[in-house]
Amino acid sequence: MECLEICLAPSMKNNFEMKLKICGAAREVTGSAHLLTLDDGYTILLDCGLYQGNSHSMEDFNENWLFEPQGIDCVVLSHAHIDHCGRLPKLVKDGFRGNIFSTHATRSLCSIMLLDSALIQERDAEFHNKRRKHDREERLPLYTEEDVAETMRRFSSHGYDRKVSLRPGVELEFRDAGHILGSASVRLTVESSGKTVRLGFTGDIGRPNRPILRDPQPMGEVDYLICESTYGDKFHDAAPQEISKLLRIITHTCLEKRGKLIIPAFGVGRTQEIVYILDQLENAGQLPPIPVYVDSPLAVNATLLYGSHPECYDAELSSYILKDPNPFGFARLKYIKEVEGSKKLNASDEPCIIISASGMANAGRVKHHLFNNIENRRNTVLIVGYASPETPAGRLRAGTNHLRLFGEEKMVRCDVEIMDSFSAHADRGEITDFVSNQRDSVRQMFLVHGEIERQESLRSHLLAQGFRKIDIPELGDEYEIVV
Repeated sequence: MECLEICLAPSMKNNFEMKLKICGAAREVTGSAHLLTLDDGYTILLDCGLYQGNSHSMEDFNENWLFEPQGIDCVVLSHAHIDHCGRLPKLVKDGFRGNIFSTHATRSLCSIMLLDSALIQERDAEFHNKRRKHDREERLPLYTEEDVAETMRRFSSHGYDRKVSLRPGVELEFRDAGHILGSASVRLTVESSGKTVRLGFTGDIGRPNRPILRDPQPMGEVDYLICESTYGDKFHDAAPQEISKLLRIITHTCLEKRGKLIIPAFGVGRTQEIVYILDQLENAGQLPPIPVYVDSPLAVNATLLYGSHPECYDAELSSYILKDPNPFGFARLKYIKEVEGSKKLNASDEPCIIISASGMANAGRVKHHLFNNIENRRNTVLIVGYASPETPAGRLRAGTNHLRLFGEEKMVRCDVEIMDSFSAHADRGEITDFVSNQRDSVRQMFLVHGEIERQESLRSHLLAQGFRKIDIPELGDEYEIVV
């Protein structure tokens, strides 16, 4: 194969085989979107995520595009988290008419994730319009349930480790990324003028030896790699340490303080993992005798879907099911779908565990739980993964002593605990292991889906490990691959 020369910085040249444009998750951990344009103009959008944060510089991100939606030929989706798929209905609403390629489980989860997102968009618009002043414009939802229905008709789902033709000369392969149900890394092989170019996109890299899902599978060798960097400068606790710490927090909050333990958790992935660990503790006789509530319609529906995709299970869960046919349920666990049940939790003083979406606490029922409980010293909020700094969960992580919720200032008098070991994102060591087989093949790496300080730390680490040129793009940066 002829040697390829890469432009190592944003370029203005017009002679190229492919062009990569970073359209989201640039020095941010949200809003994933990367546009690949081939030499004949065919366009592939890798992810189409919603920005989830309150940064002033990003406030218009979800409404606007860095490309023309009707000009996109296809979308390749890494997984169903909203920061990776959440703008798909907006894309369709604005003119996209191509296919959306994903794994089978990702398609299943998107059918409920996107509908839940549409309902949130509609409720937020309604809430804003009720409170708006007469001189302010009425807010419209980003998209509606009807847009989601049209979006789901465009999905084309496929299994792991299969070659899928996007069009003549362009081949796609999904490998299990071990992040959430159906998550995948993406490998594109493009043939043009007798030459072959291989581009990889890690999506979100999962973690080995975690409950429920299979370990991340290595991606085939690539020439160029778009790599996530969420925890590029961190190392997570090991499993025995996390279980011990979780039990300590539960005991201190619910038995000693007689309070509520509130866990903001994404309805897909994080919630099921926490419930599965609590189920194991219950079966082992270690879980204190307190009620546990999963207060999220999305989480309830997502948990039901888990039973439909055993192709994603690891060997441990497959064996556990032989002893406990319901790994996501036990006697003192209650799933709540109705609003009235959620309101009763807020009015109750009983010691309990409440797991509620969203994980960043910027939407959904968990905002109500924070509103009603963070001023009570008996309670604890447990943050179990990354949250954008501007979101309520991100501010709690940073140690704020007050939060503005539903237009009111609330003092943070409850305890706040952080357990990043529950994160579904790989840490520095796990990212390094995942990309280690690319060291000799990859000519350039692009770090995305991370904060700049962590990206710079990860870049220095990977360069020391023998990788070559590594770039940290800004939003809108374009890169050309020149023959």
